[in-house]
Amino acid sequence: MSDFPGWHGTTIIGVRRGGQVVVAGDGQVSLGDTVIKGTARKVRRISPGGYDVVAGFAGSTADAFTLLERLESKLEATPGQLQRASVELAKDWRTDKYLQKLEAMLIVTDGSQLYVITGAGDVLEPEHDVAAIGSGGNYALAAARGMIDSDRSAEQIARDAMAIASDICVYTNGNLTVETISA
Repeated sequence: MSDFPGWHGTTIIGVRRGGQVVVAGDGQVSLGDTVIKGTARKVRRISPGGYDVVAGFAGSTADAFTLLERLESKLEATPGQLQRASVELAKDWRTDKYLQKLEAMLIVTDGSQLYVITGAGDVLEPEHDVAAIGSGGNYALAAARGMIDSDRSAEQIARDAMAIASDICVYTNGNLTVETISA
C-alpha cells in the first residue's frame, strides 16, 4: 500500500453575494496521474428538518459522505441552526477516534451563513464572502477574490473562478455541479 499514489482532484468554491450563496464543484477524480472519473458530483443539497443546506466536499468520497451524514443528523437535532450543527460536527470530528481518520473538508451554507469545516476542529466563516477547498481551491479562491467587487452575480463569479482553476490545476476539470441557495 505504500506505493498507492492516492486519490486527488477536487475544487469546491462557495460565493456569497446579493442574498444568494452559490457552491460549485468540479467533477474530476484522479488516481495518481490518471483521471478516473470526470463527472463526479461533489456538491449536494440536503434538507434535514425541512431546512435546505448546500454542501460541497473535497477529499475521500467515502469520508465525505460519512461527514455529510453526520452533519445531516446534527441538523435534524438542531433544525435551522447551521452554525451549531457545524460546530457539533467539528467537535465530534476532532474527538472521535473513528472520525479523526477521515480525510475530507466541507463547505456548507444555508443561504445566509457560509462555513468551511475541517478535521482539525475548525468551523471557518470566510472573509470576503468566498471560500474554496481542494487541490485547485487556492486558484479558485484567488480568482473569485479578484472578481468579488465586480458587477458579476455569485454564480458567474463561481463559474468564472472554477474555469480559471481548471485551466491551472491538473486535478480540476470544467465539468461543474452548481447549487444556488437564497437566504
